[in-house]
Amino acid sequence: MIENFTYHRVPVADGVSLSAAVGGSGPAIVLLHGFPQTHLMWRHVAADLATDHTVICPDLRGYGASDKPAGTYSKREMAADIVALAAALGHERFALAGHDRGALVAFRAGLDHPGTVTHLACLDVLPTLDMWDVLRGTRAAVGWHLYLMAQPPGLPETMIAADPDTFFAHFLDQWATDPLAIPREVYLAASREAIPSIVADYRASAGVDVEHDTTSRAEGVRLAMPVTVVQQDWGAALGYDAAALWQAWAGDLRHHTTSAGHFMAEEAPAEIVRRLRELLTR
Repeated sequence: MIENFTYHRVPVADGVSLSAAVGGSGPAIVLLHGFPQTHLMWRHVAADLATDHTVICPDLRGYGASDKPAGTYSKREMAADIVALAAALGHERFALAGHDRGALVAFRAGLDHPGTVTHLACLDVLPTLDMWDVLRGTRAAVGWHLYLMAQPPGLPETMIAADPDTFFAHFLDQWATDPLAIPREVYLAASREAIPSIVADYRASAGVDVEHDTTSRAEGVRLAMPVTVVQQDWGAALGYDAAALWQAWAGDLRHHTTSAGHFMAEEAPAEIVRRLRELLTR
């Protein structure tokens, strides 16, 4: 649990409630976690921001203590959850930051709800269409889990359930530069209980999310709010210009690279707080 935060269970859709930690007071900012984590990944950043903001840290649909219904897990649907959550807590407009899978939810929320999301931060992802485009040839091996979980229902769930700790620990161990910064066992326990919904989240990114992003691009929909992106510098190794890819989606963009590992909100919280506070002044 995040110290000094209050926990709420909030209905956001028919039969779906999210668990959310809420702390502080002032303008609202919502922080969305990534894979294979829970809201706890924001504990250091949230404590700092709560000194002058209302900070809302939910477990996404399908993760942690939130409901895990059967369904498509489109980022559009998950983004609508977050808008409904914030509204139920009294915030019709809010800043939004997401990491990894949460950043894809935040990205879709920014596209679908430009009058609601005032500022947007996305940590260590590319938009879905760009992600699939850059994974070509042998370099696509780095995203092997994306292809596994894109398979039809049954196969990936069965394979992961055979040894979930080995599967999820692979990412926690390989993606961190400071493993001691991460509550590994907490994340393993949460992921063990969420295999079908985690797979459904990833499967959507090879299906319905691509459809939604393709339509947005064809219609010229772009992010209207100030946007900050913080990423590891994978572009050179994988042959793409991350800043240019993001620029196509966001006019008011500040793109930063970091030497921290993938779990940067836990490994380098002061850096992420600084980037978010810079964003919130724009």
